[in-house]
Amino acid sequence: MTSDTALAFAHPEERALASAPADPRDRISLRDHVVSADIGAFQQERGHGQRLRFNVVVEVRPAPAPLDDDVDRILSYDRITEAIAAELAAERLNLLETLAEKVAERILAEPQAMRVFVRIEKLDRGPGALGVEIVRSRASAPVAVEGQGTALHPVVAWLSNAAIHADDLSARLDRLAAGGAPVILSVGMPEGAVPETGQKPTQRRIDLLAIEQNAWVLAARDRRCVVVASRTEIDWAMRNGRMVVWAPSKIVLDAVDGPKVPARNSVALSLWLAEQLAADRLELHGTDTAPAGSRVPVVNVAL
Repeated sequence: MTSDTALAFAHPEERALASAPADPRDRISLRDHVVSADIGAFQQERGHGQRLRFNVVVEVRPAPAPLDDDVDRILSYDRITEAIAAELAAERLNLLETLAEKVAERILAEPQAMRVFVRIEKLDRGPGALGVEIVRSRASAPVAVEGQGTALHPVVAWLSNAAIHADDLSARLDRLAAGGAPVILSVGMPEGAVPETGQKPTQRRIDLLAIEQNAWVLAARDRRCVVVASRTEIDWAMRNGRMVVWAPSKIVLDAVDGPKVPARNSVALSLWLAEQLAADRLELHGTDTAPAGSRVPVVNVAL
């Protein structure tokens, strides 16, 4: 098998290690945890328990203080098995995909959990194991207002070049601000030629930098459009009601599970950001369309 194929069938712990950032996190894992559950979309599966095998890897943030051999300072393995048991007890589900999502969401509710790999396999549906595997990270959870616990769901608004240079730009931004939700603006490639390298990694960086140049063009058109590059800056702006323009290079290049689309597909990048921020919606101010399968609503706004 090729290395990619071998990794695809490897244990989630190996997949977590292969995709770890430069400063890899600690990991805890649950291997070959088998339980019986009533699950499945087919009629013959209803009312009959079948074995499910769970393999889970959780990347955790380092403990802020010495552990002192105290179990209360770590994410216990029991939390993983309890998350599985709780979701299986909550309701009967048709899809392993739904179960995996719910288990991952419950695990990521733990303060220490940063990223989780969940693999679930049916052991009784054929001669082999049939399953799904997902990866979810804390970045997909909404930002909360400090001290209030209120989740913030921003509006991510992608502006075409026509929208950036339109006479009604200020009025358009006024309408976005009047909605009451935090507003994150994004832009696409500027008009004109961009250097071509013929190499994907270097071209990706050049295209991202070209988008950032266009972000500064937008910033020059309206003083509210402050260009930001980091997730920390975005989170601060959301909590403080500031409108910002996303400069994507840092977040995209630093992301462990970053967008797989070409950088010049700025609408797809904006959709990825909207999903990472648990946005209320993605607004497209222009004629471009978003890829299918969005996890957030997409609204087209006429120019």
